[in-house]
Amino acid sequence: MTTAQKFKVVARSSFDPVEFAWIGFLAGISQAENSEPGYGQGMEGYAKRYGSTYGDSLTENFMVGAVLPSALHQDPRYYELGQGGFWHRAVYAASRIWITRSDSGNRQFNVSEIGGSGIAAVISTYSYHPRGDRNPANVGSVWGTQLGLDTVTLEIKEFWPDIRHTLKRKPKAQQ
Repeated sequence: MTTAQKFKVVARSSFDPVEFAWIGFLAGISQAENSEPGYGQGMEGYAKRYGSTYGDSLTENFMVGAVLPSALHQDPRYYELGQGGFWHRAVYAASRIWITRSDSGNRQFNVSEIGGSGIAAVISTYSYHPRGDRNPANVGSVWGTQLGLDTVTLEIKEFWPDIRHTLKRKPKAQQ
C-alpha cells in the first residue's frame, strides 16, 4: 500500500456510520461506569464522553493505520487466516496485535500498533480528557483499552466471514 492508500483507508473507516454507532456504545459504557468523572453525568456528560471516545478512536486509527505504518513501512491490514480450528485462528488473530507484515511482506514486530496506540493515548489524554485525568495512569488505561478493542476487532475480522456465511445460509425447505 502507498502512503496515500493507507491514509485513505483509515479516513474511510473512521467516518463510517458503523463507527459512529460503535463510539456511541462505548461512550454509553463509559457513562454507566462514570469513568473520568470530570465529564459529569446526564446528556452533557454523555456528549463529552462521545466526543472524547471518538477523538481517541480517530487519533489512534490514524497513528496505527496510517502515520506509523507509512513512516515504518509496515502494512496495517489484517490478513485473515481463515483455516484451522477455532483456537488456532483465535490465537493467530490476537497475535496480530504484536506481529505484522512489512510493506515488502516480511513478518515483524507491530511497532505501528503498539507504539501508535501509546502515542495516541498520550496525545488524547493530555489534550482533551478532563484535567483531573491527565496522568500516566489514565494514559495506561486509554492505551490498554485501545489495544483491547483492537484485539477484539481482529477477532471479528477473522471470524466474520464464517459468521456471515452461517447467517446467510438458507434453511432447508420444510417437508
